[in-house]
Amino acid sequence: MSRRQARDYSEADLEVHPPEDYAAGPPAVAVSMKRGLERMGPVRTARTLLELNQPEGFDCMSCAWPDPDPGHRSVAEFCENGAKAVAEEATKDRATPAFFARHSLADLDAHSEYWLGQQGRITHPMVRRPDATHYEPIGWDEAFRLIAGELNGLGSADEASFYTSGRASNEAAFVYQLFARAFGTNNLPDCSNMCHESTSIALQESIGIGKASVTLPDLLGAELIVIAGQNPGTNHPRMLTQLEEAKRNGARILTINPLHEAGLTRFKNPQTPKGVVGHGTKVSDLHLPIRINGDLALFQAIGSLLVEWDALDHEFLERHTTGFEEWRTHVEKVDWNLVAASTGLTREQITEAATLLARSRKTVFCWAMGLTQHRNGVATIKELVNLALAQGNIGKPGAGLFPVRGHSNVQGDRTMGIWERAPQSFLDSLGKEFGFTPPPEHGFDTVDSIRAMRDGKVKVFVGLGGNFLQAAPDTDVTTAALRNTLLTVQISTKLNRSHLHGGRTALILPTLGRTERDAQQSGLQFVTVEDSTCSVHASRGPLAPASEHLRSEVAILTGIAEATLGGLHGIDWAGMRADYRRIRDHISRVVPGCESYEVNARRPGGFVLPHPPRDSRTFDTESGLAEMVVSPIEVLHVPDGHLLLQTLRSHDQFNTTIYGLSDRYRGIEGGRRVVFAHREDIAALGHEPGDHIDLVTHWDGDEHVRCARDFRLVAYDVPRGTVAAYYPETNPLVPLDHTALKSNQPASKSVIVRLTHLDAHACDHAGSQASVGHDNAHKSHPRVRHLS
Repeated sequence: MSRRQARDYSEADLEVHPPEDYAAGPPAVAVSMKRGLERMGPVRTARTLLELNQPEGFDCMSCAWPDPDPGHRSVAEFCENGAKAVAEEATKDRATPAFFARHSLADLDAHSEYWLGQQGRITHPMVRRPDATHYEPIGWDEAFRLIAGELNGLGSADEASFYTSGRASNEAAFVYQLFARAFGTNNLPDCSNMCHESTSIALQESIGIGKASVTLPDLLGAELIVIAGQNPGTNHPRMLTQLEEAKRNGARILTINPLHEAGLTRFKNPQTPKGVVGHGTKVSDLHLPIRINGDLALFQAIGSLLVEWDALDHEFLERHTTGFEEWRTHVEKVDWNLVAASTGLTREQITEAATLLARSRKTVFCWAMGLTQHRNGVATIKELVNLALAQGNIGKPGAGLFPVRGHSNVQGDRTMGIWERAPQSFLDSLGKEFGFTPPPEHGFDTVDSIRAMRDGKVKVFVGLGGNFLQAAPDTDVTTAALRNTLLTVQISTKLNRSHLHGGRTALILPTLGRTERDAQQSGLQFVTVEDSTCSVHASRGPLAPASEHLRSEVAILTGIAEATLGGLHGIDWAGMRADYRRIRDHISRVVPGCESYEVNARRPGGFVLPHPPRDSRTFDTESGLAEMVVSPIEVLHVPDGHLLLQTLRSHDQFNTTIYGLSDRYRGIEGGRRVVFAHREDIAALGHEPGDHIDLVTHWDGDEHVRCARDFRLVAYDVPRGTVAAYYPETNPLVPLDHTALKSNQPASKSVIVRLTHLDAHACDHAGSQASVGHDNAHKSHPRVRHLS
């Protein structure tokens, strides 16, 4: 029976309950099965879930958590949110041309993101022509001709921007970047620009490669695991299974996060008797409820104690690092008053954490958006790297750096060349393989693409997957930017907000999902993906396509390329479409570490890409050594009457995809417009729990008001002076120019806001923010105090 939502939900139905204990046991299994049966039916549910994350099955389209070795995988190698992701994609509901004929853009735009996603798989290519109020069907060949006409009519190739979501396969990503560069541009923004770009820059400069230096066995063999700025229970639930095993092996776990999330407290594994009927496994041995943006100060304070106690690996530091003496001098002078102001922690708490590091011979450092999405995100991660280097925790078993990626192939896309700043060596190899000279100039990242569309410098936007409008910061600015283009092209599986705010002409090109069979001229195909630990493996969908009119990502991209470039450079687009082995053959000669790609990808479990710091303690940096860097401690100045906002996910969503309205581990049911605040802050600001308020932020003066309307206040255990709320509902509050230094990543985890009563009319002046220019960015950031 169809589960399509005829009516949207109402925030009036929102209920606040005491948060549940984290139980990935019977409650999670029940939720997973219920969601699967409702969306897919019993046969499709069984077929998909039994093949999810299996060696001959398909890779989960949710997070990028690594799979165990093929011989150690369970029958149910998935988590609750992975099962939800499969149910969303493999749903029986369909958004047909008749659906689009019934609903105008204005009608669709009046609905929530949750409702849009429940309308099912898009079955036909659709176009919204200039000034039209509805989408209508369009043939594939006509769609390709339309795209080619707009692209070839541009004054410069740099007037187009080609965005990639982390769901794209390695094969699709390679073809996509090849097309963009053959067309003449490096404008290749991706979702990594908004999540782990600070990581990529920090690690590249510190150790010579922007990827994790661990494998899954390292996590299982660690004596200490540090989890900073990450909520595994919601964002990477399968990680909890490995943390449970690491605990059995004797590991201690230190968690650092403003919210003490349920998944960081106790884990009930549904695949063990203790998880089903017992109390589960205690996860965190020590939790530090750090103030938002206090991590850099914390890491320097810990470093100061490690230096004082001489808990250092002097041999490693002498042989493999540079900058240690400067770093040691800096942390020896750390100002503990500044540390306390930045972190909100006591010296005793920090000393207890440092003691865990001092006693550990093998430490793995894990982190996610809680570290990257700040103005000083790059510096914060470099400080974490300093701690790892100080104790020699890189390049040995059971130790290393582990940035946990949040989308299933975001790391693989970057490996395949989806990067606006690809190294010249990659461009040279690409040019040699295909007989042309790729453009050497760096292109636009995500934030710069939005600026360029806003300013009329980019006129065509192509999105390979994702929901760009809802993922990007400064929603009103991004909306206006997309509308300012001549053409937007969205390669999608399901309806989302980005389809409703396109350029003068807008196309939706429906594609196959991970769960579906991909048959081309040479037969059934498989694709490859890369997880957070540099492991590459194959993915094969088991289901028939949702519609006979769908095409694979590779087929769509090669079709666009053929229509746009014709025979330019002699690139055989049709051959790559017919047989993906030809793409992998090219990859083997272009992408470092991918020699014998076809053979290695066909192995059960795939293969692991080389990583010099992990494999041989060699570092491809300017000095040839791992580089320890000194950074000042910063304390964000929050004016009186204001609070510091971090955006986060509900347990019932993945990135911008809203699966449902239950965030049971935070006690929220039936809605999403809530603000988690400390009870004392609520009272001090003249409010009460349950009040409905507007969230307001000012950027570069009162004339630029950003507002998110009508949120319910929820008293919660967050650090004083801070609040938390879900994105994408709060993305309108994140100014486009509020980005991390060096990485240009949106600083969505530290936004200064005011809470105003609904009748205060503070939002009446919102909407003028589209005029904010990049030239104002230098004077628009929160004031900080520095420790030189």
